[in-house]
Amino acid sequence: MTVRRPTRRVSQLLGGAMILTIGLTGQPAQAAPQPSAETLAAAFDRAAVRSDVPRDLLAALGYAETRLDGHHGEPSASGGYGIMHLTSNPKVRTLDEAVSRARLDRTALRTSDAANVAGAAAVLRSYADQAGLSEAQRDDVNQWYGLIARYGGSSDKATARLYADAVYELLGTGFQAATAAGQVTVAPRPVAPQRGEYANVAPLGSADMGTQSTDYGPAAWVAASTSNYTASSRESAYPINYVVIHTMQGSYAGSISWFQNPAAGASAHYLLRSSDGAVTQMVRDKDIAWHAGNWTYNTQSIGIEHEGYVDNASWYTDAMYRASATLTRFLCDKYGIPKSRNNIIGHNQVPGATHTDPGPNWNWTRYMELVTGGDTTPPPTSWSTIVDNSTSGRFTASANWATSTYSAQRYGADYRYANPVSSSDVAWYKVNIPATATYRVEAWYPGVAGYNTSTPYVVATSSGNQTVNVNQSTNGGGWRSLGTFTLTAGDANKVGVSRWSGSTGYVIADAIRVTRV
Repeated sequence: MTVRRPTRRVSQLLGGAMILTIGLTGQPAQAAPQPSAETLAAAFDRAAVRSDVPRDLLAALGYAETRLDGHHGEPSASGGYGIMHLTSNPKVRTLDEAVSRARLDRTALRTSDAANVAGAAAVLRSYADQAGLSEAQRDDVNQWYGLIARYGGSSDKATARLYADAVYELLGTGFQAATAAGQVTVAPRPVAPQRGEYANVAPLGSADMGTQSTDYGPAAWVAASTSNYTASSRESAYPINYVVIHTMQGSYAGSISWFQNPAAGASAHYLLRSSDGAVTQMVRDKDIAWHAGNWTYNTQSIGIEHEGYVDNASWYTDAMYRASATLTRFLCDKYGIPKSRNNIIGHNQVPGATHTDPGPNWNWTRYMELVTGGDTTPPPTSWSTIVDNSTSGRFTASANWATSTYSAQRYGADYRYANPVSSSDVAWYKVNIPATATYRVEAWYPGVAGYNTSTPYVVATSSGNQTVNVNQSTNGGGWRSLGTFTLTAGDANKVGVSRWSGSTGYVIADAIRVTRV
């Protein structure tokens, strides 16, 4: 039997004046507080107390979904509302669950930030109760991973992991968000999410995923539901004359999940992530995605969706602009599409369009400069390379470094490990740097409890070696930034992993990525 903590009065927890209406069940359905001086941070605090859900977990979930922007109660493309993206569509019904669990009015859940947060917290708490989480487990953010994945609504495990990983990465790095209702802050912390059934699921875009796009090499491949596009044989059946630029009105992981949903009735060929410009293809170039709202344009175009919302310019990052422009330039060259605004168009320019994306915040001048090559600055993403521990001629380590396949979070087939000692014994990654410039250096390692909490990464910069210590017992299975450094042109050992650590546990050398910025 679950013993529940006494809860405060709902009117106290949500703040402001309350309106009561009668729901379909005959029970009072509580509407949102009327506008008051309560900050959004306070709304997260109150919802966390009421539902016994970690406050920072709630805030990170909201930030991952919407950057804490409720968009004035307007729905996302997948029918999600508010800063917590409470959703009502044939596959995901978190809004309907919130009505039942939080006993809050449906309209209020869609339009009031405080009610929206409270509703999401109530839904998560119901998931925790169903999973049998104890009070002590509920206090540990690492125990909620599977429940966060469930909240995202994807039945595809790789997509569900992508969704949950985004939330836990925000918990690990922390963030500050300025909103109309005040600033929300989440401090950085070590995280070691208990992934459970998702532990052995390869993240999208990782080497183990094994499903890269055959049309565009840098893209991961995740198939849209066959109910959401038309199989074809372009270019023999139809010419490809246009690239249509879209904004998702939603998150990257959420949009991937939506296009996998047979009820969506929509799709796009490519989707891009805001934070780093990652690309996922969901419909083959030869097939007809349903994205333009005009059959003729659907048959003759490639649709590219960009993470974010049209009324929030912060989603349109330089990394996403550059990655998208690189993709568009590739498509134009491949299919002979003129690199002009007559052929590279917004969704709003399609005849008969009812959509406004990519909206007024999309910088067309900058984008077309990148597409046509008119930009004279070195593109940050124009050069990037990955060196794995198994890359021929690019990795050297002494015999003290053994090989393991133990963790499914590894990059590629295996990784190297060694005991810490009071001597360097560096495992080196050799990188051919094209020009002396600033580069971002990232590491991939399996995060396993018991691995070293202070592994020294050595970066050979133009001004000498710099050491960055990394906790390899957590935050594994993805790229983790070591920082930006000035690297000298030439082919030499540029990044290493040293055994000289004051902590216990294996030090790990798996893979590194170097990107010009």
